Amino acid sequence: MSDVLTAPKPRRNSELMLLILALAAGIGAQFIVAMGAELPLDNGFVMTNGIFAGLALAIHVVLRIRAKYADPLILPIATALNGIGLAMIARIDLTMPEAQHAAGSQAILTAVAMVAAGVVIWLLKDHRMLRRFTYISLVASAVLLLLPLTPIGVPINGARIWINVGIGTFQPGEIAKITLAIFFAGYLSTNRDLILLAGKKIGPLQLPRFQDLAPMIAAWLVSIGVLVFQRDLGTSILFFGLFMAMIYVATGRISWILIGLAMIAVGGFIAMQLFSHVALRIDSWVNAFDPEVYDRVPGGSGQVVQGLFGLASGGLVGTGLGEGRPGLVTYANSDMIIASLGEELGLIGLFAIVLLYVLLISRGFRAALGTKDGFGKLLATGLSFTIALQCFVVIGGVTRLIPLTGLTTPFMSAGGSALLANWIIVALLLSISETARRPAVTGPIPSTDEQPKVLTQQQTSSRRRPADGEVGHA
Repeated sequence: MSDVLTAPKPRRNSELMLLILALAAGIGAQFIVAMGAELPLDNGFVMTNGIFAGLALAIHVVLRIRAKYADPLILPIATALNGIGLAMIARIDLTMPEAQHAAGSQAILTAVAMVAAGVVIWLLKDHRMLRRFTYISLVASAVLLLLPLTPIGVPINGARIWINVGIGTFQPGEIAKITLAIFFAGYLSTNRDLILLAGKKIGPLQLPRFQDLAPMIAAWLVSIGVLVFQRDLGTSILFFGLFMAMIYVATGRISWILIGLAMIAVGGFIAMQLFSHVALRIDSWVNAFDPEVYDRVPGGSGQVVQGLFGLASGGLVGTGLGEGRPGLVTYANSDMIIASLGEELGLIGLFAIVLLYVLLISRGFRAALGTKDGFGKLLATGLSFTIALQCFVVIGGVTRLIPLTGLTTPFMSAGGSALLANWIIVALLLSISETARRPAVTGPIPSTDEQPKVLTQQQTSSRRRPADGEVGHA
């Protein structure tokens, strides 16, 4: 029957159960921190965690109303990561008096970010609406990246990536990664056929035509511009890596990856020769345990080495929340929060956190595979890869696998700009997954008095199975 199809389950009840477990993990971690420091469970503790739980449940309700077929794992995973991050920042506050207000401000910024995610889910009925704003997103990205270079820009630790918004600082580049993903998805889905036109063939590689290299060259120049003018190595890597991933998904050609890697190598070599801060980062990575490099100010390796010592002292099971010394590491609640978590939760706890990130990224890729439009596939892939690349760069830098870049750990590091951007990414992934999982009507268009019949999974399983010799269709 052409008018009979199987309807997937909304699985909102499963999401609710997982969300309760996620809230228990986050709020339970904050409870352990408070008990370990012998802090009273006052109204502030109850209000902070009550608002956090209430907003998470409110997003769940919004999904029940506006996107009932959305992926049931994305929201609980993001909530768990955010809750554990809040607990760790509160823990670090106890060892760093100069950062004693970080936990309170992070709780407020978490509420703002979660409200923004709920608003995006409510207003964005279909992610394909964003395709209309392809070139507007490009203009918005340019404006966001240029804002730190204007008089409202605020240089911090040598990097000029923040702006003054009156009540604090804001990093517009975090929002730019979303607008750039929208532009790349719209541009590549529209021009894919032109990009795939054959160019020269060298051995097994089919190289693109020279004119088709223009987008990659533009992305490369943007990345170099961020490195030169804003002195931010991490954001530079993130932007160019985002474009490389999306153009490979759009074309499926390994030649684009090889060209991109070659451009990264050339750009990195030139940056090392021309910019001292890049050379210092590389030197502090290669010669981290050299006493002269360790004590050098600025550009020393003390932060990385102390983070490694913290990870080592945590061992397999960790020292326990509240029992470590994360305050010995510079920027323990932002750049180095992975080292702080590794010290107090141990290798097992850190692996559990990494597994949560792996699940979140894989669910984003699953949404990309499930949606049928090219724009949605590329957008979900780009947004998921953004989180994946950030995790790799951050954890790789902390463990000295690669040079430390200063990117924030998604959902966990102190900082409102990244938190806002990541919750918006979660909202977009939920919207795309809802489109991918939503039942689609197939077959001829029914008349007004005859609607296609939709069977539940239980009803489908009870239908007659193919007899021996018959061919069943998946």
